Amino acid sequence: MEHTIRTLKMEDLPYLEAMQTGIEDDYVKRIFERLVTTENNRLFGLFLGEQLASVCGYTIFAGSYAMIGRIRSDIRYRGKDLATKLTAHVLKAAFELPNIQWVGANTQEENAPARRVLEKLGLYEHPPLYGAITNDLSPFIGDAPMWAELLDADQKKEWLGRLYIEPGVVFPYECYYLFPASEALFSDKNFTEWQFFENPAKDRVLILKKDFKKHYYLHAVYPWNDLCSQPGLWETISDGYAQYAEQAPEETFVWMDLSKEQAAALPEGHAFELPSAWVLYGVPRSSFNTMKTDSLSAAGKHN
Repeated sequence: MEHTIRTLKMEDLPYLEAMQTGIEDDYVKRIFERLVTTENNRLFGLFLGEQLASVCGYTIFAGSYAMIGRIRSDIRYRGKDLATKLTAHVLKAAFELPNIQWVGANTQEENAPARRVLEKLGLYEHPPLYGAITNDLSPFIGDAPMWAELLDADQKKEWLGRLYIEPGVVFPYECYYLFPASEALFSDKNFTEWQFFENPAKDRVLILKKDFKKHYYLHAVYPWNDLCSQPGLWETISDGYAQYAEQAPEETFVWMDLSKEQAAALPEGHAFELPSAWVLYGVPRSSFNTMKTDSLSAAGKHN
């Protein structure tokens, strides 16, 4: 059966509601209006006749990054490679925006079908990370003094440059959303709003950010494996968490993006929830311009 791909609009909500995805209480339906009406979001649908068979979209971050997501397929049409066709179309559509320099997607390590789609499209895989969540830091707290807060923007930029931008490694920009670091990822507003804390030896830094993704989170960024051997680290996180929890109108959690090595180093009795690790896939514009996959070529033929 011939298929068409197009950008979804508000009047397409009944098509989405008619899909049989097997997902109960799908959040995409709840935020559909935002996804199809706000400037930084686009949602696309693949139709077989009048039936919406697959959905996929992207969100723009920091003006230069696009994250593909909200991939849904009707179970009645699975096995026809429709999700691959649609995701290829969305990947191309994102790179048609002149300012976009990197496009990626984040999926759980155990989601083999989604990972196969992303690998078919030639996206590069980054090491998996756990989105670790807790509201109980008591197993980590001692009586060590807290780290000193850095208030100078240049010092903050120096730390980010050394740890993330120069090596081009992944930075946890928001809860759920990680990107390969570049100068374009960070704004002056970030340096004003994010808190940086330096240890007494000045060879470690902790970044604390406030975020909201259904719940309120204190997003703690710490890239080293010595989580449990740095005096004052957890005391600093705990103090920031207490202050944020007092201000937030609802229950608040601490979120940390932990490598498998960091997760393995957590002590027994810790209260972090460690769901399936997330795997980031992506491709920079320079590599995308040389990609010649069948899926991408085919996607260019669809409306």
